[in-house]
Amino acid sequence: MAATGRLLVGFRKWYYNAAGFNKIGLMRDDTIHEDGDVKEALRRLPEKVYNDRMFRLKRALDLSMKQAVLPKEQWTQYEEDVHYLEPYLEEVIRERKEVEEWSKK
Repeated sequence: MAATGRLLVGFRKWYYNAAGFNKIGLMRDDTIHEDGDVKEALRRLPEKVYNDRMFRLKRALDLSMKQAVLPKEQWTQYEEDVHYLEPYLEEVIRERKEVEEWSKK
């Protein structure tokens, strides 16, 4: 069973690096499509977390325009990638579904 777990983690790390967003300094949650729920979750982020996100997005846009990537030592590592938006997004979705349920009654 432990070998299966290591294999799965190895695949996740490979896929994370293959996606390429880490090479321009982004985290996984920086790449989530901004629909209504995500916009509300972003609004609820603490100011420092939001500002860090905006810095990463602006730097990534600049690198993309230059068709460049960060030096390898500055790439976001799989182990460093924090799912900072996920708890807020889950809360927003839960609240929206609750409101929808109440509206049905």
